[in-house]
Amino acid sequence: MTLFWYELKMNRKAFLIWMVCLGFSCFGCLLLFEGLEESMAEMAAAYAQMGAFSAALGLDRLSVGTMEGFYATEVALMFALGSAMFAAMTGAAIVAKEEEGHTAEFLHTLPLGRGTIILWKYVALVVLILLFDICCIVWVLAGFWLAGQFPPAREFGMYHGAQFLMQLEIGSLCFLMSSCGKRKQIGAALGGAVLLYMMELMCRIVPDLEGLKYVTPYYFSNAADIFAEGRVNIGMLAVSAAVTLLCAVAAAVIYRRRDIAS
Repeated sequence: MTLFWYELKMNRKAFLIWMVCLGFSCFGCLLLFEGLEESMAEMAAAYAQMGAFSAALGLDRLSVGTMEGFYATEVALMFALGSAMFAAMTGAAIVAKEEEGHTAEFLHTLPLGRGTIILWKYVALVVLILLFDICCIVWVLAGFWLAGQFPPAREFGMYHGAQFLMQLEIGSLCFLMSSCGKRKQIGAALGGAVLLYMMELMCRIVPDLEGLKYVTPYYFSNAADIFAEGRVNIGMLAVSAAVTLLCAVAAAVIYRRRDIAS
């Protein structure tokens, strides 16, 4: 448990910076909606006629001139990408930093087995992602409250639940990478998060690439789909959960068996 609290303490600075920046950005965008509502309503029809681009962003199913549509097609896109990058960065650093910082020798002199160490580090990752989501949701709800408009509560809850699972999958993939490497691969982790987002756009725009929707967790957690259809694709959510579990187990197995530099 001491290791868990230590990880939360070590990650608090990055957590606060990312949370405030992303949360305030979402908050600010929601406040802007009141002043842009009339012009956005006029532009909604034009946005809906932009072909594949409209379909990719959900502009053909939701009107950007409503608070629900504005949140699902504009603000949620920023939230999804920013939160995924935070999860990727945290997962990529939380294990590998010990070897890179030459603290692994001290860590492994403690009366803790490797299995216990990797378990508490993963628990810390999950809690950091969960706290990040909760804090950002508070920013978003404050924006809705000041704007005087709220989206449907059911779809809002489903969206953020799906977002947590998406972030957890990306964080777990990077956690696995961190367990295998001797250095923090922050650049690769952030690039991977962006690449997965680009895969989601491509599979919506190019029919021949539709199979990519099973690769990228952005697809099942897409805000426009959830707000328009009122549901989450359970099959794809199950695939995401399976990938998350496999990454966590693989990270534990690899970490317990590999040689660790001091």
